[in-house]
Amino acid sequence: MRFLPLAVAAVLMAAVPATAHAAGTPCPDVSASCTDGQLPDGTPYTFAKPARWNGAVLVDLDFAAGGLASPLTKSLLDRGYAVGGTTRAISSWNIAHAIDNQAAALDRFETAFGAARYAIAEGRSMGGMVAAGVAQVYPGRFDAAVPMCGGLGGSVGQWNQKLDTVFTLKTLLFPGSDLPVTGLPADVPGTQQRWLSAVQSAQATAEGKARIALASAIGQLPGWGVAPDGTTPPVPDDRDADGVEQGMFLALAGGPLPYLGQAVSSRRTIEQLAGGNPSWNTGVDYARQFTTAAPSQQNAVRRLYARAGLDLRDDLARLAAEPRLSADPTAVAYLERGIVFTGDLRIPVLTVNATGDQISTVAQQQSYGALVRQAGHAPLLRQTYVQTAGHCTFTTGEQQAAVDQVLTRLRTGHWPDTSPRAMNALAGAEGRYLDFVPPHFNRPYPAVSTASSTG
Repeated sequence: MRFLPLAVAAVLMAAVPATAHAAGTPCPDVSASCTDGQLPDGTPYTFAKPARWNGAVLVDLDFAAGGLASPLTKSLLDRGYAVGGTTRAISSWNIAHAIDNQAAALDRFETAFGAARYAIAEGRSMGGMVAAGVAQVYPGRFDAAVPMCGGLGGSVGQWNQKLDTVFTLKTLLFPGSDLPVTGLPADVPGTQQRWLSAVQSAQATAEGKARIALASAIGQLPGWGVAPDGTTPPVPDDRDADGVEQGMFLALAGGPLPYLGQAVSSRRTIEQLAGGNPSWNTGVDYARQFTTAAPSQQNAVRRLYARAGLDLRDDLARLAAEPRLSADPTAVAYLERGIVFTGDLRIPVLTVNATGDQISTVAQQQSYGALVRQAGHAPLLRQTYVQTAGHCTFTTGEQQAAVDQVLTRLRTGHWPDTSPRAMNALAGAEGRYLDFVPPHFNRPYPAVSTASSTG
């Protein structure tokens, strides 16, 4: 039975704002009853409940920003799920606030439609990180979580990972330039374009390709990306150095959501909210991090360095000698308050991640799983992977399969088969689940013991 601490319940049970629509209002676009309104901080929320409700409600960080019109919403409603949630417009990178808002939104749903049998936190990207945060912070209020393509390295870890990539690029390709690594200026679009243009120009040279590959391998980017026109090239052969490097370049600076673009825009937002730089690389050994990169990426780097006539040992020595960046302790504390994953699970969690996701990297999923195992809660976690490039590029069927398996887990008390074969059988023709073992995350925060990080 779900419960809520009295102090929190008092806040969540505040009167529904006057802007809320009464339960039973017909939903636009779908056949269901809707309720919507605003939370006390002004965050919009929207929920839709089908006439034949299965008792489960999904709560998503981003649902109120257009979720009613998505194919996934129609699929979920057709299967009897109630769906809804908030937007991130007000909470932004205040992750702790976004997590609290999911509990507040669930309260609004239950005020309108009655108690849910199963409340499931669900979402993509930041919504996936928030869903995992809800599982850790509100295990008495929610029954399960389905984080998809979420930054499961936690707020601190994932931004240290991004720092490694950008620091390496700046040191090896653009020393002495004014391209910022931290302390991002207010002109975010201009800064994004300068970084992207610089890396795109470097890609035109043999030396640039070699160093782009090294920075990407150190930062644990995928060796597969989305082309500028939005199409996805085939997965490169592990022995194809040029194909793997091209994939890393596309992850870094190509496609509709390049890694560098998000690294600039979100870091600027975080630095403004946190009051400083929350990332550091003091004490980081980039030569060691390179040796832990995927074998295909190490092979690509060595072959491209040889072709360009560069000495890899010299560049690794340059990285070792470069002055390190320290974090502002108050900014680190801000991100820590957002969410630091501890592995302390009390409810079932099923994660879904793309093997070629350049924003929420597969190594971050490894960190999350290792922490859960270290805390002794592995039976509550299942982690799955989909063979697709880009950020959150799942099909409707793949997402529906994940939600259905979690509901089965709640109804039976036991995990159903979550192997790729079983997941693809549920997803149908849209299924691309596969067996996959992610690399160890280079920047776990908190640290994960070696004994608990295997798997």
